[in-house]
Amino acid sequence: MPTSRTYGDACGIARALDVVGERWALLVVRELILGPQRFSDLRRALPGVSSNMLTDRLRELESHGVVQQRRLPPPAASVVYDLTDSGRELEPIVLALGGWGLRVPLPPAPVHLSATSVLLFLRGSLRPNPQAAVATYRFELTNQVWTVRTQDGQVHIEPGEPAHPHAGLRTDPATLNSLLDGSTSLATALTNGAANLTGDESALRWLLGAVTP
Repeated sequence: MPTSRTYGDACGIARALDVVGERWALLVVRELILGPQRFSDLRRALPGVSSNMLTDRLRELESHGVVQQRRLPPPAASVVYDLTDSGRELEPIVLALGGWGLRVPLPPAPVHLSATSVLLFLRGSLRPNPQAAVATYRFELTNQVWTVRTQDGQVHIEPGEPAHPHAGLRTDPATLNSLLDGSTSLATALTNGAANLTGDESALRWLLGAVTP
């Protein structure tokens, strides 16, 4: 059942935690930063949460105006969860918390890494040349497709198929993370089958090379 617990504290910090301080709440917000997701997408991205718990968190976040449901137009016609304008204001807070958390030791193995987590790192670490032409990439991570586009020195990432990608990469979040932090080379990932490349390899190498950890 959704919780209505409160700290009973007038401080703004406590009042914010009354809304997003429950277990899994901020991770749900994290998963929606790059765009709307279906319930099944959220379950795949957060394997440690039960369906009932995720349903409760979504209901709570909806009741507080952080998350909203909407139906995608045909042919998809599926129900997705998305951040409201108010929920989107949490983005810099969540990203700052993530930056601080990088100093905390990793939990014991096995650990999970969601596609959104890695793509947020990519977006925050990529330094494209503002003078470079627009480039579009197709990333397929854990059976979900994402569009990555660089334009005017900015990086845009959203779920869904790109129209005309220059290059594509199919891999898992952990491998992409190792490609971004330099612990695995693209050549090694392609050779051992951990990644599959389509399109212009030089374009993909440029993208990976523009990341500043």
